[in-house]
Amino acid sequence: MLSAKRNLAAEEVRLLRPFWREGRIIRWPAREGRRRLVLAEVARAFPLGRRLAEAEVDTMLRSIWPDYCQLRRALVDYELLNRKDGVYWRVG
Repeated sequence: MLSAKRNLAAEEVRLLRPFWREGRIIRWPAREGRRRLVLAEVARAFPLGRRLAEAEVDTMLRSIWPDYCQLRRALVDYELLNRKDGVYWRVG
């Protein structure tokens, strides 16, 4: 089981490489599966259980991708972040 997890992690790293470098998105993935991987990596930047104002989320996302609004919407659309009344939090 541990070996399978290591193989999966290695495969994810390989798939992320063209899109993610040093904590930043370098190219937006066209394929949904790879986009989901990139967004999951972005979501890891948000602490579990912490609620953030939209301005805080935007500040974090600006350092990851120039179109931070696109990124914020995608995180919500892919259900990696939840939003209510201008407050965001990481899911799962």
